[in-house]
Amino acid sequence: MNAPSPRDGGKLPHLREQSAFPGKGGLVRIGRAFWNTIGGFREGLATEAAIKQEVALMLLALPVSFFVATSLWAWVALMGSLLMLLAAELLNTAIERLCNRVHPERHEAIKVTKDLASAGVFCVIVSAALVWIVAVIDRFVV
Repeated sequence: MNAPSPRDGGKLPHLREQSAFPGKGGLVRIGRAFWNTIGGFREGLATEAAIKQEVALMLLALPVSFFVATSLWAWVALMGSLLMLLAAELLNTAIERLCNRVHPERHEAIKVTKDLASAGVFCVIVSAALVWIVAVIDRFVV
């Protein structure tokens, strides 16, 4: 990588501050980001079986969590673990779609990228399972 030039003020030109919506800030940016988020949820729910399954799991787990949690913090951990799982699945889906768009035919580097994203989802699944198992043991066994 090239060192920054003194004439650039010591900064790399490609690292200057960027905005997701150039010229727009504040509430306009937040509003647009919100609608992009809603669009992402809709797309995921409409097209991805894993996302549908995880949302269904969350809807079933919500009432159960009130009986399992022994404190507000335990409830936050239970529901937060499922939110993290949904977030990981959404990111995994985004990575897979980008890979498919950039390189539609089979390619070893793309396979490795998708496998890594899938492994990330697996780690979050294990983490969520541990949170729920510990909460159930704490509530009903100990």
